[in-house]
Amino acid sequence: MQTSFKTLFASGALLLALSLPTVTMTSCNGGGGKDTAASSDDNTLLGAGSTFVYPLFSKQFAEYNTTTGLKVNYQSIGSGGGILQLTNKTVDFGDSDAPLNDDQAKKIAADVLHIPMCSGAVAISYNLPDLKDTLKLTPSVLADLFIGKITSWDDKAIASINPGVKLPKLPVVIAHRSDGSGTTNIFTSYLSKVDTGWAGKVGKGSSVNWPVGLGGKGTEGVAGTIKQTPGAIGYIELAYAVQNKMAFAKLQNKSGNFITPTVASTTAAGNVQIPADSKISLSNTEAADGYPIAGFTWAIIYKEQNYNGRSQDRATKLVKLLWWNIHDGQKFAEPLTYAPLAPAAVTVAENILKSATYDGKPILQ
Repeated sequence: MQTSFKTLFASGALLLALSLPTVTMTSCNGGGGKDTAASSDDNTLLGAGSTFVYPLFSKQFAEYNTTTGLKVNYQSIGSGGGILQLTNKTVDFGDSDAPLNDDQAKKIAADVLHIPMCSGAVAISYNLPDLKDTLKLTPSVLADLFIGKITSWDDKAIASINPGVKLPKLPVVIAHRSDGSGTTNIFTSYLSKVDTGWAGKVGKGSSVNWPVGLGGKGTEGVAGTIKQTPGAIGYIELAYAVQNKMAFAKLQNKSGNFITPTVASTTAAGNVQIPADSKISLSNTEAADGYPIAGFTWAIIYKEQNYNGRSQDRATKLVKLLWWNIHDGQKFAEPLTYAPLAPAAVTVAENILKSATYDGKPILQ
């Protein structure tokens, strides 16, 4: 476990959430774990996946436990790991910052539901110790950095969009995820939209073949590399960057404006029509005040909940938990730097949850 992980919980809210003895929240860096077997205790639900949403889930599940007595054991192992555990039916729900791709859907071999939990921004964080100004980046410069075309921080391409800023003569060190990650999917999907060179050479996905850089497991691994390496730059969840007081760039959006990632600019990016299945990309937004690297995170469950001997009580508790998350639980989003679901997105999420069944009958009446 990276020592930098400890700082994630420096905020009082998260310390309070995780200090409650009845809620188990773990952060692992693999696709599985010794304690991942499905629980036979119907008062303990198991989840795994996105590190992106981990701070919010920590708070939400602690509050829900206080209100209802239900325990939630959520493993922050990355979106790919969460989908794998859901496929193996060792958890009640997975969470991913990317919808299932064709290969994952084929392996899971059943109808699943994607329920949006919130939206968040992917911050471009960097370690330039003597830089006093906030770094500005354009889409093309960002792509050139991560593809390895720009190798020094005093490059003319960076200097031209940061006039008057004294840039250090430091080598660029790229930090990226080494595990399957929805955050990676959001980031690479954005780069594929804005740069044809990136789209042709690297492409998009939860895992890609990185041209350059150092891989780290989970958000903690990427953040650790950035904080320990002068000249490093990488992509991490905004909530994590804010809580750990890490520098992050202003990014030029489609309208030509340099936008700081905030709750407001993330909300603006998500102000779009949501399809009935909720699966939509928010990156490279048309909104003039929207931050361009943003996305939903989805809780993913089996549509038919009667499998592997699951009780109807367990299925009902799961659906009610997620219903609470998209309603009362949304009030915890903004204080932790996530964008709450817009009313239209809540309606879509409600309809999706209402389609969950047990023995073919709707769970929610």
